[in-house]
Amino acid sequence: MAEEEEQRLPHTQQLRAAVHYTVGGLCQEIAEEKQVAFSKQAVAAISEITFRQCETFAKDLEIFARHGKRSTISMDDVKLLCRRSRSLLNHISTHSDEIAASNQEQKAKRKKSVTAGKRRSDGNSEVAESEDHNMD
Repeated sequence: MAEEEEQRLPHTQQLRAAVHYTVGGLCQEIAEEKQVAFSKQAVAAISEITFRQCETFAKDLEIFARHGKRSTISMDDVKLLCRRSRSLLNHISTHSDEIAASNQEQKAKRKKSVTAGKRRSDGNSEVAESEDHNMD
């Protein structure tokens, strides 16, 4: 167990550093846009709060999935997590709908290409022979 914790520590530090870097970039963009300044301490505090909130979100999502007797976190778990923030829930729901529509389109395209491929291989041996002949 201690060995597992030791391996997780560097990974956590990398994630923390990535969050700090991202928050720093966002603060810089906002500072330029709004003509304000962020102190290093403010950026560090925002980064720490963000990281801790993400940890809490991850634990909650894991609990929601486990409660549903699943090992995979679903979009419904994410929506449940966002239920207290109406604007975030609306944003997540809209994004979820867009992703679902895109997935349906991709499935339909794959199904059409598989069906077309089967038709070509089943009944068009003449086409394959003439294509081979043209290669000479």
